[in-house]
Amino acid sequence: MAKTEQKDKEYEGLKLENQICFPLYACSKEIIRAYKPFLDEIDLTYTQYITMMVLWEKKEMNVKTLGENLFLDSGTLTPVLKKLESKGFLKRTRSKSDERNLLVSITKEGEALKEKAKDVPEKIGKCVCLDSDDAKELYRLLYKVIENIR
Repeated sequence: MAKTEQKDKEYEGLKLENQICFPLYACSKEIIRAYKPFLDEIDLTYTQYITMMVLWEKKEMNVKTLGENLFLDSGTLTPVLKKLESKGFLKRTRSKSDERNLLVSITKEGEALKEKAKDVPEKIGKCVCLDSDDAKELYRLLYKVIENIR
């Protein structure tokens, strides 16, 4: 094997086409871009939307648990919560039993927003164009990667 060929093989792992992270990154970016027009209609960013999704389901939880659910650190989550609170969709309060614990709870306005958002998943599903089996398999694989990496 020629020295140049050996050198090329040595750096094969640095080619963009050989990186699993790149299609994950590009896909994530494109999906979030696809969400934008639908979320603009309800005045939410993608991060605000996923935050509201958790609150529509849980109604109230502490900020630490919310961050864990969303895989967001407090530096990212705090401005999102402040913005959602300023829009009237949630409120932040200190726990009465432990003031170190900050609780987030959905408001009536936040609950009402759920009605406006209910068609967003279907609209995105049409953009993604995966059949049900492929979507479930992709979901399973992505969570497998998340679990293995953490």
